Parts: sequence; C-alpha cells; structure tokens
Amino acid sequence: MVSEEFTRLWMKMTRDWKDSLEDGLAPLTEGQLNVLDILLRHEPMKPSELLQYLATTPAAITTLLDRMERNELIVRTRDNQDRRIVWVSVSEKGRSEAQRGAEVRSKLIGDSLDRISSHNQQLLVYLLGKVANA
Repeated sequence: MVSEEFTRLWMKMTRDWKDSLEDGLAPLTEGQLNVLDILLRHEPMKPSELLQYLATTPAAITTLLDRMERNELIVRTRDNQDRRIVWVSVSEKGRSEAQRGAEVRSKLIGDSLDRISSHNQQLLVYLLGKVANA
C-alpha cells in the first residue's frame, strides 16, 4: 500500500536527517536553531509568543530559553514600562550560531536533494506542497 511505503520512507528520511543535523549542529540543538530562526524573524519576543511557533509547553520553552541563555545564545531583558514583561532577543553569539546552523541544515538537505535531478527536485517540492495542503 502506498501510504505504508510513504510512512516507512518518511520516517527513515526524517530520522536520518535529524541524526545528521544534530551531529552537524553540536553543541547547538535543532530545537535551539528553530528558536533562533523564529527570534531572528520576530525579535524581540515574549517567551509566551514562541508557543504559536513551537509544539511544546510553556515550561519546556522556559527550560529551553534558560539553557540558551546560559550558552549565551539569547538575551533576556525586562520591559522598561512593565517589569513583569521579559523580552527575548538573539545575542551576537546566537546570530553566529544561527548562521552556522542554517548552513549545516542547507548542506544536509542540499546533499539529499542532489541525488535527484533539478526537475525532480521541483516536482518533489510541488508534490509535498500538495500533500501538506500548502
């Protein structure tokens, strides 16, 4: 059945990509790279605003941001008008790591796509867009 074969291939591909990405990103994690990407598009952000982009809990976001702050990837600052509000932005080290991470991710996906022709790459993206209803 096509759906079973698709599932098998999809699971293998995503597992292989995740393993390779984590190896290439170290000590950065894929989750941290995702947060850096989001922050670079929308900074500064409140931690609660990250919830709409990440499939996780507020507690998990706090833990992730704590680790990222310890590793000097982000900076937390209190709002000048309302001290209860915390803003999160990307540090210089975080910007550098985000760029390195994007290059690692791009190379990994590029190497995978290079196994098929340019025409088939475009067709694959088109078909995945249809499957994702995008």
